[in-house]
Amino acid sequence: MNKVKHKAEILSPCGSFESLIAALRTGCDAVYVGGKSLSARQGADNFSQEEIIGGAKLCHRYGVKIYQAINTVFTDGETELVVRELENACKAGIDGIIVQDLGVFEIARRLCPTLPLHASTQMAIHSPMGVDFAKEIGAVRAVAARELSREEISELCKCGLEIEAFVHGALCMCLSGQCYMSAMIGSRSANRGRCAQACRLPFSNGIPVEKGGRDYALSLKDLSLVPYLKELEEIGVASLKIEGRMKRPEYVAAATDACRRSIEGEDYDVKTLEGVFSRSGFTDGYYTAKRRDMFGTRRKEDVIGAKELLKPLAQLYRKERKMAGVSFFVEIKRGKEISLEITDGENSAVVSGGIPQEAISRETDLEACAKQLSKLGDTIYEFEEVRGDIEPGLSVSAGDLNDLRRKAVARLDSLREQANTGTIPFDRSALPATGQSRRWTDKKEFVLKVAKASRLRMIDFHKIKMAVVPIEEIGFCHGFDMEKTAVSLPRFITDEKALEDELEEAVKNGVNKVFASNYAHIMTAKKMGLEFYCDHTLNVTNSYAVKVLEDMGAKGITCSAELKFSQINSLNSDVPVGITGYGRLPLMITRNCPIGDCSRCKGEIVDRTKRAFPVKCSKKRGYTEVLNSDILYTADKLHEVNCDYVILDFYDEDPEQVKEILEKYISGSPFEKPFTRGLYFRGII
Repeated sequence: MNKVKHKAEILSPCGSFESLIAALRTGCDAVYVGGKSLSARQGADNFSQEEIIGGAKLCHRYGVKIYQAINTVFTDGETELVVRELENACKAGIDGIIVQDLGVFEIARRLCPTLPLHASTQMAIHSPMGVDFAKEIGAVRAVAARELSREEISELCKCGLEIEAFVHGALCMCLSGQCYMSAMIGSRSANRGRCAQACRLPFSNGIPVEKGGRDYALSLKDLSLVPYLKELEEIGVASLKIEGRMKRPEYVAAATDACRRSIEGEDYDVKTLEGVFSRSGFTDGYYTAKRRDMFGTRRKEDVIGAKELLKPLAQLYRKERKMAGVSFFVEIKRGKEISLEITDGENSAVVSGGIPQEAISRETDLEACAKQLSKLGDTIYEFEEVRGDIEPGLSVSAGDLNDLRRKAVARLDSLREQANTGTIPFDRSALPATGQSRRWTDKKEFVLKVAKASRLRMIDFHKIKMAVVPIEEIGFCHGFDMEKTAVSLPRFITDEKALEDELEEAVKNGVNKVFASNYAHIMTAKKMGLEFYCDHTLNVTNSYAVKVLEDMGAKGITCSAELKFSQINSLNSDVPVGITGYGRLPLMITRNCPIGDCSRCKGEIVDRTKRAFPVKCSKKRGYTEVLNSDILYTADKLHEVNCDYVILDFYDEDPEQVKEILEKYISGSPFEKPFTRGLYFRGII
């Protein structure tokens, strides 16, 4: 067969078995699936453990790789669930596991060390140091954040790890793994695979639509980099990923077919691709670094148009895709069973059966054999030739030849499945230990995190554990106790070298601590010999993740704000454990400002219930954050949580208010203003 070879794999989404068939028959090189639990797309049909085993066999018959997403965070009480999913993946011969939670990395590295691990896009990896972190914890591949430009992706590809990049499908407004809006609003956590897509609802940016404003200020168009696939391959991207495990098989077929055609230099139907699913069309704004006209919603005409395309698109995967040419060798001898060998060039199988009869009217020759053996329409094989050793004067019925062909094909299928399925040892007894059970701590220390250093001018540093100031504010920290001062780094990094230079200046000013809000910060701190503490945005929800960060040198670990107090209380740790106890929690971090027009910015967006969500601008750093409409307050509930420190996060409070809030937390006083308890008591679904 004359298949065009390409280095980068086309990776297709499969939320159901029908989608798996669609992907395999339209040209994918690999697929990714999720189980019934621990998958970031819990709304998809997903695969039972038996279906994962069957799906892996089918993929390996095609010579296609299959990856399983175990890419949600888990709690200590779900450890056995993680173990079972990993054990089944090893049994199935899965080619790689897509992972978000550091605890899954830790368990997999111990129980099945040869199982390849991929760092999920949920880990928000967007800079070389982020890739280095993935390498450090044992990943063989990192899935890049969707917000990156061509040049930024190229830099990741130089880091010595396989890079996977999204090339088509939905774009979240928020950096993946960093969105807490659905959880805070409706207890449906994106980090648990249950995002309710609150961002697709109306949000006004405060500018009238007729004057260029937005009434869907958090909804982006769908991504499509299909025209750039060869370019992505050339800069070193190993895997070209299509988003869409929640979408129909027809969508999977259309996207896979378009990607295959694009990378092989063929034309593809852009209108069909846009019609089957898009939100007001497509965008390549992040990739080209021209972030204009990126917002869009799913319109009525989009839905109507898609329905008309479903039947034609189903035809794309109605028939088997031909994956290999096969040759036959047939032996027909008097008094002996007919022997038939089939080979695809790498695998060969021999079957036998039936005794040839003396020919009465017409003897069986190679032409007659070819007529039956070439009937491979319902298989993945394409007929190339038949050779043979046939004694003259013998006859074999068409039925016998057909039966032998079917047996030979089935045997070859099995051999291909075996040849492409790796053996992955699994040792349940190697489950790692975690840190020690923590003794109850009544006395909490307080960490004050501020947007401006000047907000701390009325604070007595003897009363706090630490103050955390943005790195750009370090020059305004005169008079601070620098032994108790840490710097927070930009949550999105556009220039690591410039950031290191800033950090070196901070060190000259007496700083020796970093508050890490993404994984790249950890590697930067380690490289520069600084202490680091882990912020809640690292999504630590279990004792195994705590252990990974402990082993890397963390001096303190802040729990995910999506945990209940009762879950925090059960965490094991050998280092101090903290919570975020006050402030407007960040719900989103985005490289695309929801307001967009600085001259008319009111510093907030408003939802359909008229709730205002502050927008925290870091324009110089290239990103913004959407904060919660309500202030988190826990001072009078701290006796119910076992933690060593509590972070008080101040956004727009003045120095007097900062001092007042600290005193309330020291005394455990109630709050007089409207507030929220976050998820510490109601939890998530």
